[in-house]
Amino acid sequence: MAKVQVLNLSILDNPTTFINPFKFEVTFECAENLPDDLEWKIIYVGSASNESYDQVLDSVLVGPVPQGRHRFVFQADSPDSSKIPSEDVVGVTVVLLTCSYKTQEFVRIGYYVNNEYTDPELIDNPPAKPVLEKLQRNILASSPRVTKFKINWD
Repeated sequence: MAKVQVLNLSILDNPTTFINPFKFEVTFECAENLPDDLEWKIIYVGSASNESYDQVLDSVLVGPVPQGRHRFVFQADSPDSSKIPSEDVVGVTVVLLTCSYKTQEFVRIGYYVNNEYTDPELIDNPPAKPVLEKLQRNILASSPRVTKFKINWD
């Protein structure tokens, strides 16, 4: 049985512009004291066709973790658009929040992200090079995809 359960993940400041940071409020429960750190990561999928464009936006170590309920806000800068194929900046992608213990990932929570223009002129005539300041990022908060993995907690 997992010693850590994610109880809630709230997406703050959503929707927002593409260039604003990602902000997640994470609430989790620890069934017993964990002497080592939990590693949380926010990963932006830059292209569905090639994972080499994925970017770890930030990672944070939390621990040692005492038994009980815990909450923190995890904030990460927006992705580096120069590392994303220009044809993949606008449209649908994914952001992942993962957690590992002793380098073993035990939970992965994924959300669809839609990056689109809100200006009618840009919608009708999108520029060849995306105008990041004019893009709105909307995370589909109502439909997370949660994957859990069994790990060795000892």
